[in-house]
Amino acid sequence: MMMIHSTIKSVLLATVLGVSALLAPPDALAQAAAGKAGAAPRVLLETSEGNITLELNPDKAPQTVANFLAYVNDGFYNGTVFHRVIDGFMIQGGGMTADLKQKPTRAPIALENRGGLKNERGTIAMARTGDPNSATAQFFINVVDNGRLDYPNPDGYGYAVFGKVVDGMSVVDKIKGAPTTSMGGNQNVPVAAVVIRSAKVLR
Repeated sequence: MMMIHSTIKSVLLATVLGVSALLAPPDALAQAAAGKAGAAPRVLLETSEGNITLELNPDKAPQTVANFLAYVNDGFYNGTVFHRVIDGFMIQGGGMTADLKQKPTRAPIALENRGGLKNERGTIAMARTGDPNSATAQFFINVVDNGRLDYPNPDGYGYAVFGKVVDGMSVVDKIKGAPTTSMGGNQNVPVAAVVIRSAKVLR
């Protein structure tokens, strides 16, 4: 299963991000990242708790943004859930169905950890395993400033931030407060599924 960092011993850090180190096809990624000239791409997540609008930063994290947009354009995120929610840390989703089954993904991408973007409240970053070059589809939204996830913390690599919430942070805050439980070997799972009904590019 994907999580922020499966080898970190801290309960919080051990519960978040996910993926291994092959690059996704560059042509497909470049095509997915293409948008209106001069306009930062925006993506709308329609969730069971309300809408969240993300603004992505291809200047600082081009491959990560391209990878995310490729999943959005493929409809991959539709019907996935926020399967790990930790108030005071982050909400993670984008890779599992409501019955906590892992969806098959594209090849992992390389970590973009030097763009200068920080894991601040409201930013979106890629989930990964202990392998820094392991991110595929899963992402997390920081609900507080998480400087401990910025390069070179916590393991010498950090986590790749690639955008931020520009509308719907109240929805993120609603999700972060959801009651959670352990289910099927997963911890911090919302008792009532928080579903990403659709993800679509706005521009």
